[in-house]
Amino acid sequence: MPQRRVSRWYFGGLASSGAACCTHPLDLLKVHLQTQQKIEMKMTGMALKVVRTDGFLALYNGISASICRQMTYSLTRFAIYESFRDKLTAGSHGPIPFYKKVLLGSLGGFAGGFVGTPADMVNVRMQNDMKLPVHQRRNYSHALDGLFRVAREEGIKKLFSGATMASSRGALVTVGQLSCYDQVKQLVLGTEMISDNIFAHFLSSFIAGGCATFLCQPLDVLKTRLMNSKGEYQGVVHCALETAKLGPLAFYKGFLPAGIRLVPHTVLTFIFLEQLRLYFGVDV
Repeated sequence: MPQRRVSRWYFGGLASSGAACCTHPLDLLKVHLQTQQKIEMKMTGMALKVVRTDGFLALYNGISASICRQMTYSLTRFAIYESFRDKLTAGSHGPIPFYKKVLLGSLGGFAGGFVGTPADMVNVRMQNDMKLPVHQRRNYSHALDGLFRVAREEGIKKLFSGATMASSRGALVTVGQLSCYDQVKQLVLGTEMISDNIFAHFLSSFIAGGCATFLCQPLDVLKTRLMNSKGEYQGVVHCALETAKLGPLAFYKGFLPAGIRLVPHTVLTFIFLEQLRLYFGVDV
């Protein structure tokens, strides 16, 4: 039986961090669009405003927090999903059913969302800081400075503000990304028309990125509002009700930039992951 090469447990975090470095400006614009109280401008206008006001490098505000988030959130969800999937695959001598992939994706994503909540909060705050009046800006120097200051000034509990929402979103994103990627890749390779190459990885991850965007966008909007709030929301339900007053499309505010960011991020993550697995993985 030919050997099969699997990823090391930390490859997901490294691949996601590499992808985040490429797509961070899109993530920043998504946060700016989602935190508008009224729909004032589109993605291109927001990008021009950021560059004109604060310079090109402002598009990379919060990059340290973004990498910190990927090395907590994504590392955890990939480690859980791939470790259990590989064990189940070895036991069944073949691909596991899709429903098991969904269950593993939900479990890994929920855990990863909880672990990554503190870094995610700091990431959102650092990206949105430039929109605030000067006297209201938090001015975190980097991710660790943000984490320490939140814990010292607002309490450790504040670090996990919105953890339920972040965990729920993490579960949906992981199902959309990891579970759908595995299933689509399995179907694509099963046709025997495409071999296990970069094109197959691109096609599978592109579809998975679309699925993830569709599943998580409403929760992503609520999560961003909760994490960036200054006490105006009493909880998830209150935040949802206040957002609903802006109309049903408010839950899909920033959908285009979210897709433009999440799809390339998904594609790059899996291309990086597959290359890491190919050159540095473990034979089983």
